[in-house]
Amino acid sequence: MDLKSKIILISGPTASGKSKLAIDFAKKINGEIINADSMQVYKELKILTARPIKENINKIKHHLYGFQSVKNEFSTGQWLELVKKKIKEIRNKNKIPILVGGTGLYFKALTDGLVKIPKIPNKIRNKIRNIQTKIGQKKFYLRLVKKDKFIKNKIDPTDVQRSLRAYEVIYFTKKSIFEWYKKTKSQYKKDEFLKIYIDYPKELLVNKISKRVDQMIKDGAVKEVKNFEKLNLKKDNNLYKVIGIREIKDFIDKKTSLREMKLNIVIKTRQYAKRQRTWSRGQMNDWQKFDPKELLKFIKKF
Repeated sequence: MDLKSKIILISGPTASGKSKLAIDFAKKINGEIINADSMQVYKELKILTARPIKENINKIKHHLYGFQSVKNEFSTGQWLELVKKKIKEIRNKNKIPILVGGTGLYFKALTDGLVKIPKIPNKIRNKIRNIQTKIGQKKFYLRLVKKDKFIKNKIDPTDVQRSLRAYEVIYFTKKSIFEWYKKTKSQYKKDEFLKIYIDYPKELLVNKISKRVDQMIKDGAVKEVKNFEKLNLKKDNNLYKVIGIREIKDFIDKKTSLREMKLNIVIKTRQYAKRQRTWSRGQMNDWQKFDPKELLKFIKKF
């Protein structure tokens, strides 16, 4: 397989070793790595988002990690524009771009194009946000599902930002956000992508998640959360969904013990990995599935 004209995509559930395997691949094929994880763009959340460590970044050039402040909103559209520039830059150096991360929507925007929805007036957006605040996310999501039949099983019931976006789109345009998605096109050809999904064995992933949580605590995750709290972000900010923030906050407030905190983070991470696998089965049918050992053998061919 000739990889010179390819854009390599590597995805998989959290803790599946994507970053390490991407580095192995990059060394083998003269590649550079681009972040495709929506939480790893933020500079203030290095440990909890498992951003690549400095040692690995020094081995292979990495792009779009830890460059954005949590105080600023950062959209999929902004990410896509930056990624297209990085792909061009890397190709101009006769190197191969390798995108790695667990954010399915980022990959979908790159491979299928980004939806061009009409701008929604702030008056309507504020009105919908007030409704969500008044009735709470659970009731708001149920109302959204009644209004938009395409939403169920595509947007997580706890995802405030995506729920708000879906609601305002159907309210203003009278069409589901997923109907808008169907009208989009990517600037890249389908055969330009080599799509790799790390299908990590479930029982082994559970052990990896537990070890990762222990390491995060040793690396200073508690201090990271204390610093995050000092930023005084609104409590409905999507970044509070980063696994570990609320659990560590409960530990800091003496609501839970160290052992309980770790266990709660492990449980949340396992649930998240399960949702990622479910999403991949529905949205990543055309991706090549490898377990880590198979992928290493595949990489060695080049």
